[in-house]
Amino acid sequence: MAEIKRLISLDAFRGFTIAAMIMVNNPASWSYIYPPLEHAEWNGLTPTDLIFPFFIFIMGVSITLSYTKRLNAGFPKGPIYKKIVIRTIKIFAVGIFLWLFPAFNFENIRVAGVLQRIALVFMASAFLFLNSKWKTQAIVAGVLLVGYWLIMVLIPTPGYGKVMLEPGANIAAWIDSKFLPGYLWQKTWDPEGILSTLPAIATGISGMLAGHLIISKMEQERKVIYLFSLSFFAFIIGFFWSYLFPLNKNIWTSSFAMVTSGLAGMVLAVSIFFVDMLGRTRFTKPGIIFGSNAIAVYVLADVWRLPFYTLKIGGSSLNVHWMQLFENMEWSMKFGSFTFAALFICFNFIPAWILYKKKIFIKL
Repeated sequence: MAEIKRLISLDAFRGFTIAAMIMVNNPASWSYIYPPLEHAEWNGLTPTDLIFPFFIFIMGVSITLSYTKRLNAGFPKGPIYKKIVIRTIKIFAVGIFLWLFPAFNFENIRVAGVLQRIALVFMASAFLFLNSKWKTQAIVAGVLLVGYWLIMVLIPTPGYGKVMLEPGANIAAWIDSKFLPGYLWQKTWDPEGILSTLPAIATGISGMLAGHLIISKMEQERKVIYLFSLSFFAFIIGFFWSYLFPLNKNIWTSSFAMVTSGLAGMVLAVSIFFVDMLGRTRFTKPGIIFGSNAIAVYVLADVWRLPFYTLKIGGSSLNVHWMQLFENMEWSMKFGSFTFAALFICFNFIPAWILYKKKIFIKL
């Protein structure tokens, strides 16, 4: 096994992904958003739809790199399993906390969520990594994607008597309505629901497979070529698959998992080439700073976004004042909403930079 070196490109990729996640979650007004910064309403794909699967892909790569180092160093698996379970519980619990904050209305608790899905994918992927080789992992990912596809397109939705892939009227939504406790994001279904977590796990495994290639004994140039080529192949498979099973983030279709994993792999390959091989690191620092405490910064942003949206100054919140400024100046309202989100990212960069400078790395 080749020596596992830290990839600056991967750290920066993680950080820029978190920054993008914060941006799309915090416009000044949801009524004024540039189309690329919105999720596809149902079928389709926008740049915003790439953010979540990109993060899960990156997490998969990190699982391979991190746990390979520990196993090579002779760490026993028992304590590693324990840490995985503890980390899963912490991330899941923080996700629920963010939903409850600040009212803490436990009657309206949402069990599903972004961090909750990250936690479940992390645990499943990490356990699989510790107990299998890359070929088995690839087979598991394939079974999850094909199996999910067959379930979604062959099993009629109860109550409708036919197969459906419409919002709230598909087998995944029916399972959520019957078995997912608590509040559902879309009342009758949840985009981070039970069944759609299975293809999300496949996304995590795809990152693990990319990680296996990165730590292989091949020369760096060949690794990048193979990573880009195989990722492009995955993208093509997903593209043609989408004619049978449309690209859809809301139910994380198998085609969506393949296309987004392919795109993430190609971005990583290009990043490795320019950043780690050619040494062009000039613009990576902000990403590295955000990425060094990625989940912690995401959580912090979600907590202290409240003053920006709820604190009344002169009868209106800060985001309303900001939009009124652009309206009074007769400037673009969408640009105003965008600049608010950009400034919010800059605001969150401050604690991220302080933690990085003090070498404090919060591992949820």
